[in-house]
Amino acid sequence: MKKRYWLIGAGVVLILAAGVMLLKGIRMSVNIEDDGSAVSIIGGADGPTSVFIAGKIGGDDDVAEYSSITMEEAKEIFSKAGDYIILDVRRADEFAEGHIPGAINIANEDIGDSKPEALADANQVIYVYCRSGRRSKEASAKLAALGYTNIVECGGILDWTGETEK
Repeated sequence: MKKRYWLIGAGVVLILAAGVMLLKGIRMSVNIEDDGSAVSIIGGADGPTSVFIAGKIGGDDDVAEYSSITMEEAKEIFSKAGDYIILDVRRADEFAEGHIPGAINIANEDIGDSKPEALADANQVIYVYCRSGRRSKEASAKLAALGYTNIVECGGILDWTGETEK
């Protein structure tokens, strides 16, 4: 089933699950399939039509996934020995100031197009944190996109109530 959106006016910005579209023109119609697999645009009666689509168009299979827990839940998990990695994605200087005991450091900025050497097992459970939670979400999404299957984002060390080590 298609969803149809009519846009009348010039310079309309439409934000969709598939991305952001900047549409210019007088009259436009945007059709989107329910599964996001197709987008068609009809328009530009008296003016130019320009379209910018950011992101992928497709079903949920295109979305890299990770889960999230609170830092309190993480503290409970970390209180017991387990087969997991605690990953701090802050800069090295921030990590040196104090981090969760047992954590390893790979800065969010250093996670790129290839798997980090310190994270050799893509199926390993990896708990990711940063200072406030923003970088941990970014890093978790990047790791999931690289094929890591057990990423758990747990926010920022600002919410950590346990001991830290230097």
